[in-house]
Amino acid sequence: MAERIVRDLTGKGLIEPSVEMEELVRAVDEIILEELTVEDRLNEEVREILSKHSSEIEGKRLDYKRLFDMTKRKLVKERNIIL
Repeated sequence: MAERIVRDLTGKGLIEPSVEMEELVRAVDEIILEELTVEDRLNEEVREILSKHSSEIEGKRLDYKRLFDMTKRKLVKERNIIL
């Protein structure tokens, strides 16, 4: 995927690489992977936050799914994350 993106951008003259094509493809690949894992990392962080309050959540019989969604939305908003 990264190779195609780089090929299309260079082929259309939209970018002129200042590094070797292989290096540029690797960099684009890393960026794509980073973007694809943003939500996974965010979900893990929300789980960690909620696990610190698990006894309170269980004791008060709070809806874990609802708390998860609310916490996730709050972090997305605070950090200006685009999912």
